Amino acid sequence: MRTTRWLSAAGGAGLAAATRAVAAVRKADKPLHPRGHLVAGELRRTGGGRVTGVAWLDDPGVDQVLVRRSRAVGWPSPLPDIHGLALRVTSPHGPGDLLFATTGLGRVTRFLLAPGWGASRPMTTLLPYRSPSGPRVIAARPLAEDRYELLHAGGGGAWQRFAELELSATAGPDPLVSFDPVLHQLPGLAPYSWVERLREPAYLTARRTRSGR
Repeated sequence: MRTTRWLSAAGGAGLAAATRAVAAVRKADKPLHPRGHLVAGELRRTGGGRVTGVAWLDDPGVDQVLVRRSRAVGWPSPLPDIHGLALRVTSPHGPGDLLFATTGLGRVTRFLLAPGWGASRPMTTLLPYRSPSGPRVIAARPLAEDRYELLHAGGGGAWQRFAELELSATAGPDPLVSFDPVLHQLPGLAPYSWVERLREPAYLTARRTRSGR
């Protein structure tokens, strides 16, 4: 747990620093992931496997979701970039957001950002969530251009598949939808207080940039 926390802290600090740096040199509605494609999707949860105490991970079900795919810095396509996937699930409690960025899937690399030339790399939430069974990291691994499998793992443990995400073939307009996992949390997946402290500077910078303050 101590190693997981240290690696997660390093990843979160890097994300906050990158957000501040990009916002300082480029004025845009979004300091990171400035342009993207917004699509609808269907998330089919299979349930089963190890019980985590989080209904969204443990129980089968179908969610209609909103997804935004983007590049973090926004360099032209031939250049490498960190690819992102923002996922919004609507529940009776309100929207719940998860943000994924390209990383590895190893015990260490799941906490480290990994730029690449395409969107075929796996992605993780980079920082863990608190659950009744301990820290959970969530991953999205591409299966095809518009299909992903979703997995979760306990910190540095083995991955367990729990859902498949299929996106609409048609990309819609890209309005300023504010995906924010600090403000919009899925039931049962709460960020640790130290994760919130690491993430909040990055999201506060993004909110202020979007609002023009």
